[in-house]
Amino acid sequence: MKKVLITGITGYIGGTIAKKLLDKNYEVTGLVRNEAHVQELESLGIKTIIGDIHNEDLIKAAVAHTDAVIHNADSADDAYAVDNFIKALEGSHKTFIFTSGSAIFGGKENGKRNDFVYREDFPLAPRLEMASRVLINNYVLQSVQNGIRSIVIVPTMVYGEGLGLKKDSIQIPALINFSEKKGHGVYFGEGENVWSNLHIEDLADLYVLALEKAKGGSIYYAENGASSLRNIAEVISRKYNLAPARSLNVQEAVDHFGPAGGYFGFASNSICSADKARTELEWKPVYNSIENFI
Repeated sequence: MKKVLITGITGYIGGTIAKKLLDKNYEVTGLVRNEAHVQELESLGIKTIIGDIHNEDLIKAAVAHTDAVIHNADSADDAYAVDNFIKALEGSHKTFIFTSGSAIFGGKENGKRNDFVYREDFPLAPRLEMASRVLINNYVLQSVQNGIRSIVIVPTMVYGEGLGLKKDSIQIPALINFSEKKGHGVYFGEGENVWSNLHIEDLADLYVLALEKAKGGSIYYAENGASSLRNIAEVISRKYNLAPARSLNVQEAVDHFGPAGGYFGFASNSICSADKARTELEWKPVYNSIENFI
């Protein structure tokens, strides 16, 4: 299996996966929206297809010339795009790896702590706001019955420098920027809510292992450590020479980051175990301190 098509290849996760695959002599093609990054990508050895994930004919043609698809565009909640890929891949026995997100574990706790650790065999009963994401994950997994080697990966809070065009993750840089504006590290409510986390290179290694070893119909949660949002805020205050970390009302998080970012990205708990990936795929993550990275 040597030809891999990646969506979201100009992004943080997609670009890092691409670099890891190129290092292992895979032929990597990126589906990109426009010509803006084509030259940059091709200079890295990445082939490109210009088009939209909502163009069914384009998707069919693209998957016909590849062995595997890693769907990583900013679209964990875009059922239309997922369905296009599933329909195009039906009966092909090709690999489809879908990137979800661990806000599916969130309970809208508004900064209060909840120590429950999710594992892949625990049935999810997501909040309304995340229900569609869980339905999409299940739809992808069930496509194994239609001749697709489907795999879902659920990253937690990702940190570290990306290896592709986009170097920065989402949550930590957003918190740092907001903290610098406020003049102090920020957490919301009690800030005792905890997120599992992992380094971008460890995550990309997991994708490569899933591509090479995973059984169709498998889902993997991805983490290597955890930290409370208050702890992260205190580290930001120290490292960036800001005033001591302070609590803000959850409404401020919602106003600044939007409802999904406010309630789930920064004020919920999202704790899981990646023991399944460690056992089944022999994944051995290296980095285990988000504090060191900050």
